Amino acid sequence: MGIIRQIYQVLQQDANINLKIVGLTDSDGGDEANLKLSKSRADAVKDALINVYSVDGNRLSTEGKGDLEPVAENST
Repeated sequence: MGIIRQIYQVLQQDANINLKIVGLTDSDGGDEANLKLSKSRADAVKDALINVYSVDGNRLSTEGKGDLEPVAENST
């Protein structure tokens, strides 16, 4: 089962849950390009939840953080 479907199932179980989707990138590329890419990634997840699973878009928000909060180091 894909992660987007799992998120949908959680949202289906509780109509009071609102979700903020945050997109990230690695450190390659410029800051402006990475912010735009990370926002696009978050928007793609939101679009899938709305268009594939019919989640109410008012329950979803997105943010792009670029490479500002890495989950791992970017040395390799």
